Amino acid sequence: MKIKPWFIYALVTTVFWGIWGAFIEIPEKAGFPGTMIYVVWSVTMIIPALVALKTIKWKIEFDTRSILYGLVIGLLGAGGQLILFAGAITNGPAYLIFPIISLSPVMTILLSYIFLKERASRRGWFGIIVALIAIPLLSYQDPANSSHGIWWLIFALLVFAAWGLQAFFMRLANKTMKAESIFFYMMVTGLLLAPIALLMTDFSKPILIGFKGPYLTFFIQILNSIGALCIVYAFRYGKAIVVSPMTNAVAPVITVIISLIIYMVIPHPIILTGMILALFSIFLLAFEDEN
Repeated sequence: MKIKPWFIYALVTTVFWGIWGAFIEIPEKAGFPGTMIYVVWSVTMIIPALVALKTIKWKIEFDTRSILYGLVIGLLGAGGQLILFAGAITNGPAYLIFPIISLSPVMTILLSYIFLKERASRRGWFGIIVALIAIPLLSYQDPANSSHGIWWLIFALLVFAAWGLQAFFMRLANKTMKAESIFFYMMVTGLLLAPIALLMTDFSKPILIGFKGPYLTFFIQILNSIGALCIVYAFRYGKAIVVSPMTNAVAPVITVIISLIIYMVIPHPIILTGMILALFSIFLLAFEDEN
């Protein structure tokens, strides 16, 4: 069977996001704050946006619906990033936050099933279910810390809703506008929120400006940006109910493997179980029809 275009783009996204996830914490641990990482990320979005726009000869859609879709998608994605780093992580335990956020494909699947009438084959549904089971297992972390009040849960649920809705609107917008235009608006909204991230930065504390600061952050975050462009293309050719769980399940597998090689850390049995299920899901979803 011929591999579908959506699968190729989704696979590129999972590889880039998987590598990104393995190195994302290095700059922050070195002394480069999360808010500044967001600023650098927003700048890296410019490069793939320019490449994408060149392919359509800079013909961006400026009708009201396209602008509205683009801004909604961009604000949900970028806003979720800000809430995660500035709200959830600073107020609660990561071992509870990430499993909640990682289940955002559940919202995407439900919305796409109800409003976009998306359906999958029996094998496809089995692959989706396996991927959804794998996601929280891959997000598992040993509970070394206790939660701090209720705010972390509120922030985590906000990110969960934002990213679940973003994927749904990304698929919806692809029905009426170019993927390149969608990514252009994602870039614009990311840059528009950068000043907010700067205002949230505590400049009274030392900020690393060496290689492990903004420069390494740039190389790490460009992986995120390229992956984001590819997932927009994946949603153009594929179903949201398939693309969303696949990318969310497989990217952490790559992160864990790279982390294992670099840090020589043996994954928890729960994470290993998630890795096996995620790899199984990718075989089930690989040849799912995009129509």
